[in-house]
Formats: sequence, structure tokens, C-alpha cells
Amino acid sequence: MTATLPPRTRAAAKLGGAVARLSRALGRGSGSVIGGRVLLAVDPAALRALAEGHATALVSGTNGKTTTTRLLRAAMATAGPVVTNQRGANMAPGLAAALSDAAPGAPAVLEVDEAWLPKVADAVRPVAVLLLNLSRDQLDRNNEVRMLAAAWRQAVTEPGMGATTVVANADDPLTAWAAMAAPRTVWVAAGQPWTADAAGCPACGGQISFAADGDGWSCTSCDLARPEPRVRFSGDELQLADGRKVPLRLQLPGRANRANATMAVTAAGVMGIDAADALAAISEVTDVDGRYRSVDIDGVPCRLLLAKNPAGWLEVLDIISDSAGPVVIGINARIADGKDPSWLWDVPFERLRPRQVIASGERCHDLAVRLHYAEVQHQVERELRRAIGVAADQVKAAGITEPCRVDVVANYTSFMALTASLVD
Repeated sequence: MTATLPPRTRAAAKLGGAVARLSRALGRGSGSVIGGRVLLAVDPAALRALAEGHATALVSGTNGKTTTTRLLRAAMATAGPVVTNQRGANMAPGLAAALSDAAPGAPAVLEVDEAWLPKVADAVRPVAVLLLNLSRDQLDRNNEVRMLAAAWRQAVTEPGMGATTVVANADDPLTAWAAMAAPRTVWVAAGQPWTADAAGCPACGGQISFAADGDGWSCTSCDLARPEPRVRFSGDELQLADGRKVPLRLQLPGRANRANATMAVTAAGVMGIDAADALAAISEVTDVDGRYRSVDIDGVPCRLLLAKNPAGWLEVLDIISDSAGPVVIGINARIADGKDPSWLWDVPFERLRPRQVIASGERCHDLAVRLHYAEVQHQVERELRRAIGVAADQVKAAGITEPCRVDVVANYTSFMALTASLVD
């Protein structure tokens, strides 16, 4: 925290920091959110003051923002210390708390909730904004994604964004339409396998037609169409904006993470980091807040994955297709997850028919009904760690003697509870 802050902001940051430390001492969590709330209650304009002097990149989207933030942070760290927010604290209080602890002049890489992006961008005046994708998530709060797209579109046209470079996914019509209004955009072919939420044109309400090979889209009623990407990846090769082709070697699995890495490398270039240095750093990342980690849980080898909506599940189903072992699925419906679990009916769980599934979490019975209609063999065990034990028992009952990994896929609060229990 710099001494040049306005006195009110400086006092607010000190008080917020004290509350955060008390929260940690009492075992109530990291304290970043409550500390940030206190900070902003004392000085509502603190976010703008705290961001002064920090070259900032904002990362937002429905899926992939935590991973992309982690990859971009790794790339930026090749040049020195980087400020970032941790473990989902991606609204204004969490961002203010992160910046209040920042070393003077350190660049910042901040994950931002989709709905908060316009307000945060107005306060922070970022060097780069990464727009990943938009799809349905937390249906009771963010059910109309075109409204989010319109808010993003308005945000990138604000006067304070004139010097900002928007790094945008050209393959998502909602994201692309929003980014088209920006003065400066770098288009990335990051892909968008989930197209159900972008069937309607955000510009005119007509129908979006997607190319059969996934390489393009256009509106059938107006001239809105996919912009020409300057950056793209194919398999494990990345083509940069200057035409160079470089290897894209990751320890994180799946197509979605290659897309996240492509966005991160592109944004790193905007922030002044060479692509080779960025890729070298990104290739060392093995997990993101426990996601994609392989770990023994109560003696059972497990791979941990997070999926919180249909678009995310589509990517996870591809990742776990390399295994035939049991799958444990944890579903909660708390505020952070969205209280409406009807999105389960849009997930193609039919792809799990060859495997044994254990339905777990607070909404395990909602999930079990969906699995029943998908004709997936399943059992129900509400408690997630016990569900992992049930999966291990299934392996033994099948007479499998060699090590057999269990894929554990959970939505947000279910996943966070599991990873917290592993630390305890």
C-alpha cells in the first residue's frame, strides 16, 4: 500500500486489513471479502485510488476466468511481483483487498465477476480486459446473458477505456458483439463448443448460424459475424498475432485450458511480456486452486475437477473421457452456485452411460433424477468424501486390482468444501 493514497483510503485500507487478519485468526476464512467490505464501507471510492499506479489486466467470463487469471499471473510474474485476487474473491471487496496489499507499482491481474466488470473497469482503468465467454450460470441471478453482453458492450465504450486493449474470444457471438464496440480489440479464436446460449443475435434478435466445423458464425438477419481472429491455437500449437507459430505445452488438461492459455499469452503480450517467456511460465502450472489436481483422498486416487454450468460440463466431459473409472459428482445450490439447479437438464450426462456414477452434494437427489433419465448407472451418497469411498468400493467389487482413478467433479461450493477438508 502506497503512502500517497488519500488519507481516507489509507485509513480504510488499514481498518480493512485489521478486520481481515482478525477473520483469519478466528478461522473464518481468508478475510479478503470481509476486509474489502469494511474498506469500501469506509471509503466507497477506494478501488479507483488503490488502482492508481498499477498496470492492470481484468479477466472476466462465465467459464475459465480463474484459470486464465492464474495463467496470466504466471506469465506476468516472469517480470517481477504481481498483484492478484485469490479463491473467487472477484467482486469489488475482494479486488480492493488485493490492491490494498499491493507493492507500489506492481502490475495487477484481477479476476472479475461478469456482472461487476463494468463498474470495476470504470474504477480501475485497465491496460487490458480479457473477455472469455458468456453463458447461463447462477440462473436465479444471471439468467439473461444478453443483458450481460449489453453491459459489457457499454463498458468498453466508456471514456476511461480509450487506452484499454480488449482481448476477446471471437468464437462467442455474445462476447464478440460486446467487444466490437471497443476502440482497440485483439481477436482470439478461443472456441465456444457450447452454443445454446448464443442462438439469438445480440444485435437484432435474429438467428445465429454456426459453421459445422465450429470455425465461424454469422447472423442470418443482419451483418453481425465472427471477426477475423489474429491469434488462434490448433492442437498443441499457438499462432501469434505476428504470424509466429510456437508450441503450446501445458500440464493442465483439455481443450478449454489451451483456450485459456491462448487468451493469457495474448494478454501478456499486451502487458509487455514476450510470448516465449509467457508460455514457459504457463507450462509450469499444474493446478488452479486445486482444480485438475491428482490427489489421494482417504487412500483413493482422485482427479479433482470443477464444473458449475452446462458449458463447463461440456468441457469437463471431454477431459474425463480418457478414463473408465467411477465418477463422483457433487452438486450444491447455495448462493455462490445459484439456487436453481435446473441447468442439470442441459448437461449431456448421457455421455457417462458406460461409467459408474455416485451422485453427491446437497442436491444429490436432483442430480440422481437427471442421471436416471440419462440412463446412467448411479448411486446416491450425500457426503462427498463418503461418496469417494463408495466409488472405491465399486472398483473393488468389480474385481479391478490395478490402481483406478476416481474423477471427482463438483460445482463451486461443493468443490471448495472438499478442497478445504483436504487441508484440514
